[in-house]
Amino acid sequence: MVCSRRLRRLRRMLALLAGLTVATFALHSTLLAAPPPLSGCRVESPLLVGPRPVHLPTSPPTLAEIGRRSTLVSPGGFYRPPHCQSRHRTAIVIPYRARLTHLRYLLDHLHPFLQRQQIYYKIYVVEQWGDGTFNKGILFNAGIVEVLRDDDWSCIILHDVDLLAEDDRNTYACDNYNPMHLAVAIDKFDYRLPYREYFGGVVAMTPEQYRKINGFSNQYWGWGREDDDLWKRVGLSGMKVVRPSVRFARYKMIKHERDPGNEENPHNFDILKRTKLDWRSDGLNSLSYKLLSKEQKALFTHLTIDVGEKPRT
Repeated sequence: MVCSRRLRRLRRMLALLAGLTVATFALHSTLLAAPPPLSGCRVESPLLVGPRPVHLPTSPPTLAEIGRRSTLVSPGGFYRPPHCQSRHRTAIVIPYRARLTHLRYLLDHLHPFLQRQQIYYKIYVVEQWGDGTFNKGILFNAGIVEVLRDDDWSCIILHDVDLLAEDDRNTYACDNYNPMHLAVAIDKFDYRLPYREYFGGVVAMTPEQYRKINGFSNQYWGWGREDDDLWKRVGLSGMKVVRPSVRFARYKMIKHERDPGNEENPHNFDILKRTKLDWRSDGLNSLSYKLLSKEQKALFTHLTIDVGEKPRT
């Protein structure tokens, strides 16, 4: 009887040892098969080419042509460096309506530009639905709310559709302490700031910085002054705007006529006078919109937003 118990105990121990051996072998095999972790990308990418004048072809390439050149871009306009761990996780947010020609030029230029910087990135095109009055502030606010549901982005680039960077040393990443104005020198303005408070074109902010300023105002319908309002919000929130060197923060603007539904709005000057009074209550915390669709296109993620109707004044 005693021998029988000892035999059963011995069999259980042998079975347990056999199971541990199999598990250890499987774990060892998995570790051997797994690729080694990537090392961090260098502070300055070795792929940079520096200043490169932008020469636009007579007609932009089609999206299919751009896609054939962008073999490393995943659906949704997503890219990660294949050979190193990127130092930056950047979402590019582009407000958009009826500018397909500009968008094709920009996508063809932006994907290789960002890849040379070895940035982990995704491009979002935020389109205003309908033919009502354009509202860039609501589009940015809504787009960024949706973008931050997608991934843990360390930086958000607010990017107009008609600007092409001329020097890839102008890194699409954020300053940890203050918002950055990247479009310092645009050919339209003879590569100079048109005025000190100019804060348009291409802007970089961390999600925390964007929340701190309460995002854009939602009240600027039509063209004009929403960027000046954003400048004021940065100062009122206790931060300042920083800029890279004018030597490489250079852009070419694609010429275009004013869009129907985005005419200059003289009433926006009156709204700008109230920024100090309204910025805490007008912005992300008062945002109202409808997300009509979200599509993973080959070269970008397409968000369609209903911003509502312009209030009667």
